[in-house]
Order: sequence, then structure tokens, then C-alpha cells
Amino acid sequence: MAVPSERGNEFFDTDGLCDLAKEVLQIEANAIRQLIERIGEDFERAVHILLACKGHVVVTGMGKSGAIGRKIAATLSSTGTPSLFLHPAEGVHGDLGSITPNDVVLALSYSGETDELLAILPAIKRLGVPLIVLTGNPNSTLAKAADVVLDVSVEREACPFNLAPTASAAAMLAMGDALALAAMKARRFTQEDFARLHPAGALGRRLLLRVRDLMRTGERLALVHFREPTKAAFAAITKARAGACVVVDDEGKLCGIVTDGDLRRALLRDVNLFNAPVTEVMTKSPKVIHPDALATEALRLMQNYQIDDLPVVDESGRPIGMLDVQDLLQAGIV
Repeated sequence: MAVPSERGNEFFDTDGLCDLAKEVLQIEANAIRQLIERIGEDFERAVHILLACKGHVVVTGMGKSGAIGRKIAATLSSTGTPSLFLHPAEGVHGDLGSITPNDVVLALSYSGETDELLAILPAIKRLGVPLIVLTGNPNSTLAKAADVVLDVSVEREACPFNLAPTASAAAMLAMGDALALAAMKARRFTQEDFARLHPAGALGRRLLLRVRDLMRTGERLALVHFREPTKAAFAAITKARAGACVVVDDEGKLCGIVTDGDLRRALLRDVNLFNAPVTEVMTKSPKVIHPDALATEALRLMQNYQIDDLPVVDESGRPIGMLDVQDLLQAGIV
């Protein structure tokens, strides 16, 4: 079906779009699947070179290979292998100074004959840094200069004209991911390590934030003695603008909790409870958490028991804070 463009003087052929999309995905999936058979000694050597690197892995490539290279550099850095991207055209104009003898160069070129990469090749060799090459042509000039060559050749591009780098770009990206994650595993890189490199991300918050980072303390902690009347709890909750109040015994240890909902339900049932001891409306032996627990642990506890307020206690059982589910929401834990 021909659909006119907004300019009105040309038409788009929209027939078979879904079929084409499926074909593109199938071609790219096959290209990546074929890489599995090529994983062997060369791949292991490449990973060992990455692990031995005392500086940075300098990733370089032109055009679409450069775009893939930037992503691979980012993945390496975020998984424990310090990395940076070097634009080869900028390299011959001074940026080669970013490569040091402690580095490793990871070069991406499907043809292996990219002029800009060949132009910086002599400088790379003079520095004596290891060179890993991802290419579709293992017999190319770039490949012959490499310490390790990883073959990312594809049978054909997903482009209908077999021209635009599509399947080859997908293969390069997949091989780069495989290198980064293999190095990550070898380094015994943990979730906590990942979180430290992503402190502002959702994963970082889930793995790094502790209860003590979010709990309400000081004037925001509503607290009453167990001998005080219910109205004292109401006043404490109001003053702290909280959703619950902790109740303590003569030793200052937690012996109960009164929520705003508990108070409202109690007063609707019997208005005289306003002057009754708070022990008559409090929940005894409430769920508690320690300040060093992960915020995600607190969230699981609150979800499992369907509670919105969680007292935070020290080793002796004395309340030192209160965690409100709203605090978890604002921190992006939920």
C-alpha cells in the first residue's frame, strides 16, 4: 500500500513491513548464533589480555563500528574493566596521547582495512601495547598486526541491499559483551561492585542504600512511654508528622507500636480510649529491623506483613528510628 508523505509529493511503500522486520531479526539472530562456534582459545587469550591490563582498555573504531565501540567501552567500564573510547581520526591529531604503555587497544573494523585505524596502527605498535581486533576479515591488514583476532564475520547484512552494517554490528556488539562479561566473571565482580559504579541508578540504590540512610530520627521519630495515655501517642504522631509511634518500656526498649490507623479505629470504637493507656491500642512485639540492613530487606518485610511503618532498633532493642514506606518510594527502592 502506498502512503503519501507529509510533503505530499512522494509515497511510501508500507507493504510487508512486519515480514521485513522479522527477517531482519532472524538474520541478526543467526549472525550472533554463529559466533558461538568461534569461541575458543583466541577468545580466552583476549580475556587474559584484558585481565592483565594495568591501565585502560582503549576501544577504537570508525562509523558504525565506532558507535558499537563506545557501547563496548561503557560495558567494560561498568563491569570492572576500566575503559575509554578513542576516535581514530582524532587519534592522529593528538589524542593518541591517551594510550599509555599500560593499556590494551581493542580495535573494531569489519573490513580490517579502515584507513583511520591503519593510520594509528604504527603508533600503537611503537607503544608495544597488546592489540585485540574484532573484524570480519581475519586476513586483513589490521588483523595481521593484532595479538588476538576475534572473527565476527557474517554471511550477510540484514539490510535488503546487503550494505548497511546491521548483522555485522550486532555480531560485534555481542562479541564485545561476551568479552566484558567473561572478564567480569574472572574478576569475581559482584553485584555490590556493580552498584558502587552505578550509585545513582536503580540497582545501585537497591544494593547500597541501608535502613539507616532512610530512617526517620530525632524530631521525626514519634515515641511515647507505655504508661502514657493514647492521646499522647496521637500528639506524638501529629508533631512528628509520622504514620506511627513507637512505645517504649522503662528501660527505653521497644514494647509496641501504634499506627495512625490504629488510633482512628480505636477512637471510632470507643472514644473513651483517648484517655486510656496506650497499651490498650498498641500492637505488641511488632516487626523491627536493624539500621545496617539493606533498604530492600526492609521493603520485603513490609510487603510480606503488609505494614507501612517499621521500627528501627539497635542491638539492645531500643528504637533509634522509624522507616516509612513513603521513604522507600521517594528513594526509588519500590
